[in-house]
Amino acid sequence: MSAGVSALAETMMNLSRYHREHEKFYAQAPLEQAIGLQRWSRSLKALADRWQEAEPVKAPLPVRYTGCTDLNDKAAIETSGILFLEGEGEPPELAKMKRELEAAADDFAATGAWMSEAMQASWGMAEALLSLPEIADLLGERHRIIANDWQAAGLNTLIANLIRRALAVLGQVDFSPAALRADLAGQRTAVRYVFSASELIDHATDLITESAGLVHDNERRWRVFHDRVAVLT
Repeated sequence: MSAGVSALAETMMNLSRYHREHEKFYAQAPLEQAIGLQRWSRSLKALADRWQEAEPVKAPLPVRYTGCTDLNDKAAIETSGILFLEGEGEPPELAKMKRELEAAADDFAATGAWMSEAMQASWGMAEALLSLPEIADLLGERHRIIANDWQAAGLNTLIANLIRRALAVLGQVDFSPAALRADLAGQRTAVRYVFSASELIDHATDLITESAGLVHDNERRWRVFHDRVAVLT
């Protein structure tokens, strides 16, 4: 084996060892994030469902920290802790949700950008494999790994955009009890905004599972490729 071929084989051995393990993480961790996002989405839908039917209280209890009987939903309280209180503004749990959504969007955007750059480089590097007849039958597998990851990179970017747009939609709603009651007595636009935001989050979670599935599809391909390269080295 020439020095050039040996160096290429060593590089492929390294990639098939460490990136295979790395992808095991990214086939699972995003699913855990998706569960958290779905929990927030369910809470938003529960609130929107409640506000679709609720009539605003005209004489709320004068005691601060008592629950808003017209705005609260038990499912949202139990699932996410979102509790509207008399004399208070936007529930802190909603503020927390927005911070977590923003952080999630940043994470997915960064992952998408990194993966896209890495797969661009990997695609160019994979061309050198064409000169190795020993792995000619595995060229499809190696390129499929890159293609799966590249597609997942694009999905991560789209996921980030969907979450950020959901946040922008929620930004159209004043979640203070006074503002919500005024809206319930009028056009109930908050209901429509909240439903739309939850639907954007839902689509993001669907794409998260799709992205994780693409990465998970690489597991066997990495194993087969690793075993063959191990023979060469």
